[in-house]
Amino acid sequence: MSLSLRIFIVYLLFVALCSYFVLRTVMDEIRPGVRQSTEETLVDTANLLAEFLREPLLTNQLQSPRINEILQAYGQRQPNATIWGVSKQQVNHRIYVTDDKGIVLLDSSNIAVGQDYSRWNDVLLTLQGKYGARSTLETQGDENSSIMYVAAPITHAGKIIGVVSVAKPNRSLQPYIDRTQRRLGLLGAGLILLGLISGAIFSWWFSRELRRLREYALNVSQGQRAVLTPGLIHSGELGQLAHALESMRNQLDGKAYIEQYVQTLTHELKSPLAGIRAASELLQSPMSEAQQQKFLANIESESLRLQQLIERLLNLALVEQQQSLHSPVIISLKHLIESLLNTRAARIAQQKIQLQLSLDEHAEIYGEKFLIEQALLNLLDNALDFTPVAGQILITVERQDQHWVMRITNQGEPIPDYAMPRLTERFFSLPRPTTGRKSTGLGLSFVQEVMNLHQGQLQLLNTSSGVCARLEFPKQG
Repeated sequence: MSLSLRIFIVYLLFVALCSYFVLRTVMDEIRPGVRQSTEETLVDTANLLAEFLREPLLTNQLQSPRINEILQAYGQRQPNATIWGVSKQQVNHRIYVTDDKGIVLLDSSNIAVGQDYSRWNDVLLTLQGKYGARSTLETQGDENSSIMYVAAPITHAGKIIGVVSVAKPNRSLQPYIDRTQRRLGLLGAGLILLGLISGAIFSWWFSRELRRLREYALNVSQGQRAVLTPGLIHSGELGQLAHALESMRNQLDGKAYIEQYVQTLTHELKSPLAGIRAASELLQSPMSEAQQQKFLANIESESLRLQQLIERLLNLALVEQQQSLHSPVIISLKHLIESLLNTRAARIAQQKIQLQLSLDEHAEIYGEKFLIEQALLNLLDNALDFTPVAGQILITVERQDQHWVMRITNQGEPIPDYAMPRLTERFFSLPRPTTGRKSTGLGLSFVQEVMNLHQGQLQLLNTSSGVCARLEFPKQG
């Protein structure tokens, strides 16, 4: 199981549990909250009625036709009100009045007149000078049938002369409770969904950072080019870890690279240095002028070989250590090839080489001009080295899919099978047909490194037309 999936699962469980407990708590508080608000309104209503009913109670007019008409008209009213999306089409209050003994004198529902309500808490507590309220089930076992009763004392000269109670069925409140719970549920579900999406985005972002860091570390461990571009890792801690890895890689690579090149350079310099030393020792002995010229020529050729070896080693070291392009520009392959051919014009004329060019004028690549020039010069020199006098070299550049393909084909002998897999190996070289001598063996290795740096490919092939060096560059634009 991936780390990002584990993080998301933990986050999902956390959000789900927290959301459940929060929503459950809020849902449980909605019903008592609505009822508390309603009870507060009933308190105000009961006290208002107590003031209105004081005079009729004192004058024994509570059961007058006028008051009964008012209560009957009140019970038949249709408010046609829409409260927070809930339609209200009838009033739900029941009002009854008792004397100071708890006997019902007036009842808006006409069901309790003359009954003794002195034992009910709303009347009992109010007659005792306390806050009187009760909740009674209209149907036993059905909690939704409960009715709230709130009473207020009717006073005269500081004495309680009666009690007025206002009742409201809780089922009339249920639509508002349901609406609030439904809206809260939808809001909670939306918040949970938003939280899950945020968690998924965070998990994806965090795992992407880790994947980039892992890929960088794997490339480094496999000796491949790995570039830690600015902004690749956005997380502060992971960015610090990435920079620490890069610093460690640079130090380890530099140490290993120097050790390897010191050993290689020491080995490769032994042969020409030995030749120069031997020739110089022989020159100290008496010999003819012709022999002296021969040994001087040997010293010059070995010195030139040393110079070429050092220069190519430096170039190869430069490109092998380079992890990315430093100063890339857009390069026209046609113009570059024509310029390089001009630098080798004398040699081409001397060997009477027949050049055939097929270059696309629109071929452009993006890279470091110096490195591309050196790579193409190496391939051109190789082609000249292995092409017989009056032979032919064919250079083509054409577009294939999303790449520019360049081919340098010469009429030399085919590459032996044993040598084919080692051609780009450092210090491996085949003897030149004209002299029998080998080169430094660094040219094709340098070309390979340059192509890797430019996200391209190098292929060396035996074809019916001769030996072909095929370069594939990503197409610019």
